[in-house]
Amino acid sequence: MALDRVARDGLVLLGCGKMGTALLSGWLAAGLPAASVWVIEPNPTDWLKSTGVHLNQGVPAAPAVALLAVKPQMMGAALPALQALGNGKTLFVSIAAGTTIATFEAALGATTPIVRTMPNTPAMVGRGITALCGNPRVSPADMALARELMAAVGQVVELDREELIDAVTAVSGSGPAYVFHLIEAMAAAGEAEGLPADVAMQLARATVCGAGELAYQSPETAAQLRINVTSPGGTTAAALGVLMDPETGFPPLLKRAIKAAADRGRELGK
Repeated sequence: MALDRVARDGLVLLGCGKMGTALLSGWLAAGLPAASVWVIEPNPTDWLKSTGVHLNQGVPAAPAVALLAVKPQMMGAALPALQALGNGKTLFVSIAAGTTIATFEAALGATTPIVRTMPNTPAMVGRGITALCGNPRVSPADMALARELMAAVGQVVELDREELIDAVTAVSGSGPAYVFHLIEAMAAAGEAEGLPADVAMQLARATVCGAGELAYQSPETAAQLRINVTSPGGTTAAALGVLMDPETGFPPLLKRAIKAAADRGRELGK
């Protein structure tokens, strides 16, 4: 397993907020020894202190991986702690949105192997999905290691070019917020039809969560699952007539929303 390399040479985790915690928890659950992990985190939680990792004790000379899990706006201040590991064999993996591979190469050195990833917040419950891409210095073994590290919190897809990261950000990185807003909107609509607010919210949350789980487990396409629920001339068909309207329904609305998110990602990356 690729994690054997990490267990032997060590891993540095720069930042251990929500996403860093989810990743570290997944790695430890997968059998990575706590003694193989060095964490740099100025505000450690009680859980982090209890894990047995090396906490704020510097970094090893040549770790297998340095995973960058600080917020993009903090990256400039945090990176100098790891600059000595650049231009070597240490694989750098970033989960920072909007920070390009070129930015990391400028800070760490042009010969540094760098993998840029875009995970999403369902990683915190082990149901995330992460897209990743690497620079030319990333070997197949490096990419396999990055995939295994990110698979600890969900599914992984590999991109053949970095510019697709902005589209990934718009669909899956920002996507959970769209789903949460759908729950809000469904509950508000149910309340408008006379349901008590708490009942409407419970119905909306359970429906979205249940439908998501069905989509996850079923071998059928999303389109077929939709058809399965829709009786001709019934209540679902009436609602879908509104939601699937080619001018005012979900398809054009989501297309505009995802384009707005992708465009903003491109702006942030400049």
